[in-house]
Amino acid sequence: MPTLNLGHTLVIANPTSHSGKGAAAIEHVRRFFESYGSATRSFDLELTHAPLDAVEMAAHAGGMDTVIALGGDGIIHEVINGLMALDERDRPRLGIIPMGTGNDFARTTKTTFNNPDSALRQLLNGHETAFDLGLVRSDLTPEGPLRGSAGTYFMETLSFGMDAAIAIDTTKRRAAGASTEGSALFLTSSIKIVAAGSAGYPCQVTIDGEEPLDLLTLVFAIQNGPTYGGGFRICPMSDPQDGLLNLCYNVKKPSVPHLLFLLGLARFGKHVRSRAVKLRTAQHLTLDFPEKEPPCQVDGEELRGTHFEVSIAPKALRVIVP
Repeated sequence: MPTLNLGHTLVIANPTSHSGKGAAAIEHVRRFFESYGSATRSFDLELTHAPLDAVEMAAHAGGMDTVIALGGDGIIHEVINGLMALDERDRPRLGIIPMGTGNDFARTTKTTFNNPDSALRQLLNGHETAFDLGLVRSDLTPEGPLRGSAGTYFMETLSFGMDAAIAIDTTKRRAAGASTEGSALFLTSSIKIVAAGSAGYPCQVTIDGEEPLDLLTLVFAIQNGPTYGGGFRICPMSDPQDGLLNLCYNVKKPSVPHLLFLLGLARFGKHVRSRAVKLRTAQHLTLDFPEKEPPCQVDGEELRGTHFEVSIAPKALRVIVP
């Protein structure tokens, strides 16, 4: 029997997630909540139809006890940004039923993905815990997804350079109906982007008020969770409950074959032994790209800018985990 009553519950669902399999998952969840009234005090379901729909839906969920995001990392990202627009006293907790191709937040929370029945069981037998979030503001998108918001929150990843270009490419390929998924999709995009080469992006980075670093950025990942790209362990020690962001960035410019090799090692977190990269933690960063705008992605979504302020929002959101 379930050990957690979800209270007044809103499910925000993307019917096109996981190559359309999200629609079947939605019906499964609908039937479950309609059949087992003891799991909630009330149950509503809203379907997204366009980008940012989930942001608006979550931003109007004040007074609910639980908001469940059903879909991939994209809809979870939108729901989180909508929830963070609410006053903390009125902010529902987050539950997830992951139905995506990358599912990196599900990996972080240890939630079964692409299996709605299992995810439901974990949700109803789970417990609530407080998660940190990352927050980024840029000179071109200072408000984030909602007008008047503090910026763009991220639950898993923010990156600049070639890895961001790879993430943006995977998002576009998924939207175009790519047959590959998860880490395989990320790897094939990696080969394409890295093989095309890059001169790097001159960047000045200030970390926690220290002396600025001048870098030629190929890869600069800022992680709240350990993985991106469908399981690549770019910051394997990252913990979304420790009040810190984890960084991985290049301090040398590897050759194309070496860079491809490092990306392969990153699948298992073994790139951390390379002298070409540096890993550390931080609470606040500023990044300036004086010569050209870099590729930038936040939880897989493109973000534009040349000046970025990044910080940690400790214990910002209550999340139901198994």
